[in-house]
Formats: sequence, C-alpha cells, structure tokens
Amino acid sequence: MGVNEQIHEIAERIMYLRDAIGLTQEEVAEKIGVSLDDYRKYEIGQTDIPISVIYSTAGVLGVDATELLAGVSPRMLDYCVTRKGQGIAILRHEGYEFEALATNFKGRDKEPMIVTLSPADKNPRLLVHGGQEFNYVLEGKIGVILGDKIVELSAGDSIYFLASIPHGQIAYGSNAKFLTIIEKE
Repeated sequence: MGVNEQIHEIAERIMYLRDAIGLTQEEVAEKIGVSLDDYRKYEIGQTDIPISVIYSTAGVLGVDATELLAGVSPRMLDYCVTRKGQGIAILRHEGYEFEALATNFKGRDKEPMIVTLSPADKNPRLLVHGGQEFNYVLEGKIGVILGDKIVELSAGDSIYFLASIPHGQIAYGSNAKFLTIIEKE
C-alpha cells in the first residue's frame, strides 16, 4: 500500500469516528491545537498527518492510535508479543517507514517502533509532541535534528530527549534503522 492510500485510510477513520461521536471539525481542531484549515486537509487526506496529530486526535476521539493507523483495536492487557516483521508497517512519507511493535497492547503509555529511513535531499519537517523520546540506532548512520542542532549517531548509539523540542531524523549515506520509543501524552 502506498503513502497516499494509507493517508486516505487514516483520514477516513478519523472522519468516521469524529462523526460517530458527534464532534465537529472545529471542535476537534481546537482540541488538538491545529488550525481548522490544516485539520480539514488531514481529514480529507489532502496532506500527510503528523504522528503527533494522530495521537492527539485519537485521544480526543477516545480511541487508541492503532485504530486510526491500522483500523484495529488493541486487545491484550497483560502483555503482547510482536514477532520479527509482524508489527504494523506504516509508510509515513517517502523515505520514512515505521513498524509499530506494541499495537496489540491495550492502554500502553509508550509507543515502540522500528523506523527505516532512506537518505533524502532535504531535511524532514520537524515535529513537536508531548512527552519524551528515545532513539537507538540499529543500522547505518542518522542525524537527529533537535531545534538548530544535529546530533550524528551510528549503530549502537542512542539519544533521549524532550519531544517538545522540534525534532526529526535523517539518514546519512544509505538506509538506516533505529528503534524509537515515544512516551504517549
């Protein structure tokens, strides 16, 4: 499935759930802290939805982000196992794909993911979200952009930071993989 198809599926789930619980676009946009124009673009699948917006929207709609990302609800309460290659794969945009590793655990407060980056010609759009974030490089070399700094990391290196700092990651040279654990708001 391509990026545009996934964006449209996520957008359809958001619109359906918002309508089902009787919220207006204006109410959701205000609660998640985005402009009405941006929210409308997200809901019709006109533009990529930042992961932080997906988490915030899921909270407002009273569902787990897994329901928006994959259309399924988490079921496990005590533990969940995700076998190699069996996580939910999400292609966020060209060159940035992640595999969510704990989507079947109900009520989780952290989001562990394996991110695969391809080298890009430009820096990514920087994200800001609540909580904290941990990145551990598994393969290759990445640059973690934190505000106006870039921290270079190689396989075996890690970084832990406040997710309120505008941030993003880039791959150097060839594809890179890293484990990220994001504290949910």
